[in-house]
Amino acid sequence: MTRLWARYCWGLLEPAFLLILGGFLVSGLAGCGNTDSSGAPPDRTTFDGNYPIRAVCTTGMVADVVRNVAGTYVEVVQLMGEGVDPHLYKATPGDVSRLSQADIIFFSGLHLEGKLADIFVRMARKKPTYAVTEQIDEQRLLKVQDGFFDPHVWFDVSLWSETVLMVAEVLEQFDPPHAAEYRHNAETYQKILAELHEYCQTEIATLPKKQRVLVTAHDAFHYFGRAYGLEVKAIQGVSTETEAGVRKINELVDFLVEGNIKAVFIESSVPERNIRSLVEGCQARNHHVEIGGELFSDAMGKPGTPEGTYPGTVRHNVNTMTRALR
Repeated sequence: MTRLWARYCWGLLEPAFLLILGGFLVSGLAGCGNTDSSGAPPDRTTFDGNYPIRAVCTTGMVADVVRNVAGTYVEVVQLMGEGVDPHLYKATPGDVSRLSQADIIFFSGLHLEGKLADIFVRMARKKPTYAVTEQIDEQRLLKVQDGFFDPHVWFDVSLWSETVLMVAEVLEQFDPPHAAEYRHNAETYQKILAELHEYCQTEIATLPKKQRVLVTAHDAFHYFGRAYGLEVKAIQGVSTETEAGVRKINELVDFLVEGNIKAVFIESSVPERNIRSLVEGCQARNHHVEIGGELFSDAMGKPGTPEGTYPGTVRHNVNTMTRALR
């Protein structure tokens, strides 16, 4: 059994799948364990040589990693575009068709795309299907509750950089003739991300410590806060499926007023109404709070713009934050 096949089967064991799919997952694992007459699992882990490789990815962040590692030998198909909330995303018939036609599938994992979990299990029985976060050490992840971790790892650029080598390793084993190029592309992209990580550290450090407070619509930025030294508050929880209560909004109004915080931020993939409620609540208490700008949280910007890439998205967020908080 190859290392790739072992990880392919292991991808089915993501805790979110176990919790959501229960008995269906058991049948999925049984399919993963099917063997031929020789006792070996069916070989679905090596490309058949009909280029380009068709890689279907879920979010823009995942697609950006795969594009940078894959180069010219892989056609990357991205399911979720600008402004799309992956927490709530449900596959369309077209998505199912694209996934079915894929040679290989990459998704973010850690239950970010929770409503697609059953589809990933079905696809993994037929073709290589990977969560790009699966090799990140759990000790470096932020735990939400037992068995669940905060999925927004791309907000710590140094942590997200680990997904680059994971994608490279998968492609090297899937397409051995071009392994050296995938490895070279991965190393090049990691250098870009190392510079981006330093940029985030340098820019946030220009803010006075008492002004390093980030208030947003949902709890997507805790990795960012941990990596770059900001206090992070949000109205909704880690998943946008959680409802924002009046009590939570009132608590944040108290926090903004007492801390004399002047700016809050909307997110491109989350409705503005809750942040607007914060602003109105502060106004009712004679404290002026501005909307400091729009941040990209669970989706990147428009394709063809700097914000349509992962580095561009991160730079936009950092520049928007520092400009408003300063």
